[in-house]
Amino acid sequence: MSLSAPKQLTFIIAVVLAVIGLLATIVQLGALTGLAIWLILLGFIVLAIGCLVPNL
Repeated sequence: MSLSAPKQLTFIIAVVLAVIGLLATIVQLGALTGLAIWLILLGFIVLAIGCLVPNL
């Protein structure tokens, strides 16, 4: 299995999900506060898949 760098869009989506999750843990963002840990985890999963799947 070879790893590749994710495309810029994949990386940006992962970072946005993680930042929203982090903000939701610090500041009350309505329904997102309860989903904060899942947003952070989803951002990591998107980034990991972007590294594992070529051209993603």
